[in-house]
Amino acid sequence: MGNTKGSVMAGTQGGRETQGDGGGWVVSRRGFLLAAGGSVAMASGVAADAFAWEPKHVEVSRHVVKVPGLPAALAGFRIAQVSDIHFFAGMHPAAERAMAAVSELQPDLTVATGDLVERSDQQATVEEFLKGCRGRLGTLVTLGNWEYQAGIRASVMAASAEKVGAQLLVNRHTVLEHRGAQLAVVGLDDPRVGAPDPVAALDGLASGIPTMWLFHAPGISDDFRGRGYPEPFLSLAGHTHGGQIRLPLLPAVTPPASGRFVAGWYRDTFAPLYVSRGIGTSGIRARLGAPPEVVELTLQPA
Repeated sequence: MGNTKGSVMAGTQGGRETQGDGGGWVVSRRGFLLAAGGSVAMASGVAADAFAWEPKHVEVSRHVVKVPGLPAALAGFRIAQVSDIHFFAGMHPAAERAMAAVSELQPDLTVATGDLVERSDQQATVEEFLKGCRGRLGTLVTLGNWEYQAGIRASVMAASAEKVGAQLLVNRHTVLEHRGAQLAVVGLDDPRVGAPDPVAALDGLASGIPTMWLFHAPGISDDFRGRGYPEPFLSLAGHTHGGQIRLPLLPAVTPPASGRFVAGWYRDTFAPLYVSRGIGTSGIRARLGAPPEVVELTLQPA
Protein backbone atom coordinates (compact mmCIF):
# COMPACT_ATOMS: atom_id res chain seq x y z
CA MET A 1 0.00 0.00 0.00
CA GLY A 2 1.73 3.22 -1.11
CA ASN A 3 1.88 6.54 0.63
CA THR A 4 -1.16 8.85 0.49
CA LYS A 5 -0.05 12.31 1.41
CA GLY A 6 -2.35 14.17 3.76
CA SER A 7 -4.72 11.28 4.53
CA VAL A 8 -5.06 9.61 7.91
CA MET A 9 -6.70 6.34 8.83
CA ALA A 10 -7.48 6.71 12.50
CA GLY A 11 -9.00 4.41 15.07
CA THR A 12 -7.49 1.23 13.68
CA GLN A 13 -7.00 -1.33 16.42
CA GLY A 14 -4.53 -4.18 16.18
CA GLY A 15 -2.69 -2.68 13.21
CA ARG A 16 0.62 -0.83 13.27
CA GLU A 17 0.51 2.63 11.78
CA THR A 18 3.83 4.07 10.59
CA GLN A 19 4.51 7.44 9.10
CA GLY A 20 5.84 7.14 5.57
CA ASP A 21 7.91 9.51 3.50
CA GLY A 22 6.39 12.87 2.75
CA GLY A 23 4.25 13.00 5.92
CA GLY A 24 1.60 10.47 4.82
CA TRP A 25 0.52 7.43 6.77
CA VAL A 26 1.13 3.81 5.86
CA VAL A 27 -1.15 1.24 7.47
CA SER A 28 -0.10 -2.35 7.89
CA ARG A 29 -1.99 -4.93 5.88
CA ARG A 30 -3.44 -6.42 9.06
CA GLY A 31 -4.56 -3.00 10.27
CA PHE A 32 -6.11 -2.24 6.92
CA LEU A 33 -8.03 -5.51 6.90
CA LEU A 34 -9.27 -4.95 10.44
CA ALA A 35 -10.40 -1.43 9.58
CA ALA A 36 -12.08 -2.66 6.42
CA GLY A 37 -13.76 -5.44 8.35
CA GLY A 38 -15.00 -2.91 10.90
CA SER A 39 -16.37 -0.73 8.11
CA VAL A 40 -18.15 -3.70 6.55
CA ALA A 41 -19.57 -4.67 9.94
CA MET A 42 -20.75 -1.12 10.54
CA ALA A 43 -22.28 -0.94 7.07
CA SER A 44 -24.00 -4.27 7.67
CA GLY A 45 -25.38 -2.97 10.96
CA VAL A 46 -26.66 0.19 9.30
CA ALA A 47 -28.24 -1.86 6.51
CA ALA A 48 -29.91 -4.17 9.03
CA ASP A 49 -31.30 -1.15 10.84
CA ALA A 50 -32.48 0.53 7.65
CA PHE A 51 -34.14 -2.51 6.07
CA ALA A 52 -35.16 -4.69 9.00
CA TRP A 53 -35.67 -2.60 12.15
CA GLU A 54 -36.41 1.06 11.57
CA PRO A 55 -39.17 0.63 8.94
CA LYS A 56 -41.15 -1.39 11.50
CA HIS A 57 -40.44 0.77 14.54
CA VAL A 58 -43.45 3.09 14.53
CA GLU A 59 -43.18 5.99 16.93
CA VAL A 60 -46.11 7.89 18.43
CA SER A 61 -45.33 11.60 18.55
CA ARG A 62 -47.60 13.61 20.83
CA HIS A 63 -48.23 17.33 20.52
CA VAL A 64 -50.47 19.91 22.16
CA VAL A 65 -51.96 22.45 19.74
CA LYS A 66 -52.94 25.79 21.28
CA VAL A 67 -55.94 27.23 19.45
CA PRO A 68 -57.05 30.83 19.98
CA GLY A 69 -60.78 31.00 20.64
CA LEU A 70 -61.20 27.24 20.89
CA PRO A 71 -64.62 26.44 22.37
CA ALA A 72 -64.35 24.91 25.83
CA ALA A 73 -66.17 21.82 24.55
CA LEU A 74 -63.24 21.09 22.22
CA ALA A 75 -60.55 21.32 24.89
CA GLY A 76 -58.75 17.99 24.93
CA PHE A 77 -60.07 16.97 21.50
CA ARG A 78 -57.56 14.47 20.11
CA ILE A 79 -56.60 13.91 16.48
CA ALA A 80 -54.52 11.02 15.15
CA GLN A 81 -52.72 11.53 11.84
CA VAL A 82 -51.56 8.62 9.70
CA SER A 83 -49.94 9.19 6.33
CA ASP A 84 -48.06 7.52 3.48
CA ILE A 85 -48.95 3.91 4.25
CA HIS A 86 -47.89 2.74 0.77
CA PHE A 87 -49.66 -0.60 0.55
CA PHE A 88 -48.16 -2.56 -2.32
CA ALA A 89 -48.39 -6.22 -1.26
CA GLY A 90 -50.93 -6.50 1.53
CA MET A 91 -50.69 -5.42 5.14
CA HIS A 92 -47.11 -4.70 6.22
CA PRO A 93 -45.67 -4.65 9.77
CA ALA A 94 -45.49 -0.85 10.09
CA ALA A 95 -49.15 -0.53 9.12
CA GLU A 96 -50.12 -3.19 11.68
CA ARG A 97 -48.21 -1.33 14.38
CA ALA A 98 -49.79 1.94 13.34
CA MET A 99 -53.27 0.42 13.57
CA ALA A 100 -52.48 -0.90 17.03
CA ALA A 101 -51.16 2.50 18.11
CA VAL A 102 -54.24 4.37 16.89
CA SER A 103 -56.52 1.77 18.47
CA GLU A 104 -54.77 2.32 21.78
CA LEU A 105 -54.96 6.11 21.45
CA GLN A 106 -58.72 6.02 20.74
CA PRO A 107 -58.67 9.48 19.12
CA ASP A 108 -61.76 11.59 18.56
CA LEU A 109 -60.75 12.02 14.91
CA THR A 110 -58.38 10.13 12.62
CA VAL A 111 -57.03 11.75 9.46
CA ALA A 112 -55.14 9.89 6.72
CA THR A 113 -53.23 12.36 4.55
CA GLY A 114 -52.69 10.46 1.31
CA ASP A 115 -50.51 7.83 -0.34
CA LEU A 116 -52.33 5.00 1.34
CA VAL A 117 -51.78 2.66 -1.59
CA GLU A 118 -49.44 2.07 -4.53
CA ARG A 119 -51.48 -0.50 -6.49
CA SER A 120 -55.13 -0.66 -7.47
CA ASP A 121 -55.47 -4.25 -6.20
CA GLN A 122 -54.78 -3.16 -2.62
CA GLN A 123 -58.13 -1.49 -1.85
CA ALA A 124 -59.21 -4.29 0.48
CA THR A 125 -56.05 -3.68 2.52
CA VAL A 126 -56.81 0.04 2.62
CA GLU A 127 -60.28 -0.73 3.95
CA GLU A 128 -58.88 -3.03 6.62
CA PHE A 129 -56.43 -0.33 7.68
CA LEU A 130 -58.97 2.49 7.81
CA LYS A 131 -61.34 0.29 9.77
CA GLY A 132 -58.58 -0.42 12.30
CA CYS A 133 -57.69 3.29 12.62
CA ARG A 134 -61.15 4.80 13.01
CA GLY A 135 -61.64 7.83 15.19
CA ARG A 136 -64.56 7.91 17.62
CA LEU A 137 -66.27 10.78 15.77
CA GLY A 138 -64.87 10.31 12.30
CA THR A 139 -62.11 9.19 9.95
CA LEU A 140 -61.14 11.49 7.10
CA VAL A 141 -58.98 10.68 4.07
CA THR A 142 -57.24 12.75 1.40
CA LEU A 143 -55.63 11.62 -1.85
CA GLY A 144 -51.89 11.54 -2.50
CA ASN A 145 -49.88 11.31 -5.68
CA TRP A 146 -49.62 7.53 -5.46
CA GLU A 147 -53.37 7.03 -5.68
CA TYR A 148 -53.25 8.87 -8.99
CA GLN A 149 -50.18 6.98 -10.16
CA ALA A 150 -51.92 3.68 -9.35
CA GLY A 151 -54.94 4.72 -11.41
CA ILE A 152 -57.28 4.77 -8.41
CA ARG A 153 -60.18 7.11 -9.09
CA ALA A 154 -61.51 9.33 -6.33
CA SER A 155 -64.85 7.52 -6.58
CA VAL A 156 -63.14 4.19 -5.84
CA MET A 157 -61.32 5.55 -2.79
CA ALA A 158 -64.51 7.26 -1.62
CA ALA A 159 -66.40 3.96 -1.84
CA SER A 160 -63.69 2.15 0.15
CA ALA A 161 -63.74 4.86 2.79
CA GLU A 162 -67.52 4.86 3.10
CA LYS A 163 -67.58 1.07 3.41
CA VAL A 164 -65.70 1.32 6.72
CA GLY A 165 -67.30 4.51 8.02
CA ALA A 166 -64.67 6.94 6.76
CA GLN A 167 -64.99 9.91 4.39
CA LEU A 168 -62.83 11.07 1.48
CA LEU A 169 -62.29 14.83 1.22
CA VAL A 170 -61.19 16.06 -2.20
CA ASN A 171 -61.60 19.84 -2.38
CA ARG A 172 -64.37 19.54 0.19
CA HIS A 173 -64.93 20.22 3.84
CA THR A 174 -66.88 18.58 6.60
CA VAL A 175 -68.05 19.85 9.97
CA LEU A 176 -67.88 17.67 13.07
CA GLU A 177 -70.11 18.13 16.13
CA HIS A 178 -68.61 17.50 19.56
CA ARG A 179 -70.36 18.35 22.83
CA GLY A 180 -72.35 21.07 21.12
CA ALA A 181 -69.29 22.66 19.45
CA GLN A 182 -68.22 22.49 15.83
CA LEU A 183 -64.88 21.68 14.19
CA ALA A 184 -64.38 22.03 10.44
CA VAL A 185 -61.91 20.01 8.38
CA VAL A 186 -60.94 21.01 4.84
CA GLY A 187 -59.39 18.37 2.56
CA LEU A 188 -57.59 19.35 -0.63
CA ASP A 189 -56.75 17.31 -3.71
CA ASP A 190 -53.15 16.13 -4.08
CA PRO A 191 -50.89 19.14 -4.77
CA ARG A 192 -48.42 17.21 -6.93
CA VAL A 193 -50.57 15.58 -9.60
CA GLY A 194 -54.10 16.56 -8.60
CA ALA A 195 -55.87 19.91 -8.70
CA PRO A 196 -56.17 21.41 -5.21
CA ASP A 197 -58.92 24.03 -5.06
CA PRO A 198 -59.24 25.83 -1.71
CA VAL A 199 -62.08 28.01 -3.04
CA ALA A 200 -64.21 24.96 -3.81
CA ALA A 201 -63.19 23.29 -0.55
CA LEU A 202 -64.23 26.32 1.52
CA ASP A 203 -67.48 26.95 -0.34
CA GLY A 204 -70.39 27.09 2.09
CA LEU A 205 -68.21 26.88 5.22
CA ALA A 206 -69.53 29.27 7.85
CA SER A 207 -67.06 31.68 9.40
CA GLY A 208 -66.08 31.46 13.02
CA ILE A 209 -65.74 27.66 13.15
CA PRO A 210 -62.28 26.38 14.18
CA THR A 211 -60.87 24.90 10.98
CA MET A 212 -57.97 22.65 10.06
CA TRP A 213 -56.68 21.83 6.58
CA LEU A 214 -55.44 18.52 5.21
CA PHE A 215 -53.32 18.07 2.09
CA HIS A 216 -50.75 15.51 1.05
CA ALA A 217 -47.67 17.37 -0.22
CA PRO A 218 -46.55 20.23 2.03
CA GLY A 219 -44.89 22.44 -0.57
CA ILE A 220 -48.23 24.02 -1.44
CA SER A 221 -48.43 25.58 2.02
CA ASP A 222 -46.21 28.46 0.94
CA ASP A 223 -48.58 29.20 -1.97
CA PHE A 224 -51.50 30.06 0.33
CA ARG A 225 -50.04 33.33 1.58
CA GLY A 226 -51.80 36.49 0.52
CA ARG A 227 -54.68 34.68 -1.18
CA GLY A 228 -57.32 35.86 1.27
CA TYR A 229 -58.21 32.42 2.58
CA PRO A 230 -59.43 32.31 6.20
CA GLU A 231 -56.50 31.05 8.22
CA PRO A 232 -56.93 27.61 9.78
CA PHE A 233 -55.55 26.91 13.23
CA LEU A 234 -53.60 23.92 11.85
CA SER A 235 -52.55 22.25 8.60
CA LEU A 236 -51.46 18.63 8.30
CA ALA A 237 -49.43 17.06 5.47
CA GLY A 238 -47.19 14.09 4.74
CA HIS A 239 -45.47 13.04 1.48
CA THR A 240 -41.85 13.63 2.51
CA HIS A 241 -41.33 10.49 4.67
CA GLY A 242 -39.02 12.79 6.67
CA GLY A 243 -36.44 12.12 3.96
CA GLN A 244 -36.89 8.33 4.50
CA ILE A 245 -33.14 7.66 4.32
CA ARG A 246 -31.19 10.35 6.14
CA LEU A 247 -27.43 10.11 5.75
CA PRO A 248 -25.23 11.97 8.25
CA LEU A 249 -24.12 15.47 7.23
CA LEU A 250 -26.20 15.37 4.04
CA PRO A 251 -29.45 17.26 3.41
CA ALA A 252 -32.67 15.29 3.28
CA VAL A 253 -33.78 14.04 -0.13
CA THR A 254 -37.52 14.57 -0.53
CA PRO A 255 -39.90 13.99 -3.45
CA PRO A 256 -41.18 16.75 -5.75
CA ALA A 257 -43.83 19.05 -4.25
CA SER A 258 -42.23 18.80 -0.79
CA GLY A 259 -40.89 22.33 -1.09
CA ARG A 260 -38.63 23.31 1.79
CA PHE A 261 -40.39 20.97 4.19
CA VAL A 262 -39.01 17.72 5.62
CA ALA A 263 -40.73 16.78 8.88
CA GLY A 264 -42.22 18.17 12.05
CA TRP A 265 -43.50 21.65 12.87
CA TYR A 266 -43.30 24.72 10.66
CA ARG A 267 -44.74 27.89 12.11
CA ASP A 268 -43.58 30.37 9.48
CA THR A 269 -46.24 29.26 7.01
CA PHE A 270 -49.80 30.23 6.09
CA ALA A 271 -50.87 28.39 9.25
CA PRO A 272 -49.02 26.17 11.72
CA LEU A 273 -48.06 23.10 9.69
CA TYR A 274 -47.12 19.64 10.85
CA VAL A 275 -45.44 17.36 8.28
CA SER A 276 -45.65 13.68 9.20
CA ARG A 277 -42.83 11.26 8.42
CA GLY A 278 -45.53 8.79 7.44
CA ILE A 279 -45.65 5.05 8.01
CA GLY A 280 -44.65 3.15 4.87
CA THR A 281 -41.79 3.36 2.39
CA SER A 282 -41.57 4.13 -1.30
CA GLY A 283 -38.94 3.04 -3.81
CA ILE A 284 -36.32 1.60 -1.48
CA ARG A 285 -38.14 -0.34 1.23
CA ALA A 286 -35.95 1.08 3.97
CA ARG A 287 -35.76 3.92 6.46
CA LEU A 288 -32.76 5.42 8.17
CA GLY A 289 -32.85 8.35 10.56
CA ALA A 290 -36.53 8.92 9.76
CA PRO A 291 -38.60 6.34 11.63
CA PRO A 292 -42.30 5.99 10.79
CA GLU A 293 -44.73 7.84 13.01
CA VAL A 294 -48.30 8.11 14.14
CA VAL A 295 -49.04 11.68 15.19
CA GLU A 296 -51.36 12.55 18.10
CA LEU A 297 -52.48 16.17 18.40
CA THR A 298 -54.47 17.40 21.42
CA LEU A 299 -56.34 20.69 21.08
CA GLN A 300 -56.27 23.16 23.94
CA PRO A 301 -57.35 26.81 24.21
CA ALA A 302 -54.52 29.26 23.65
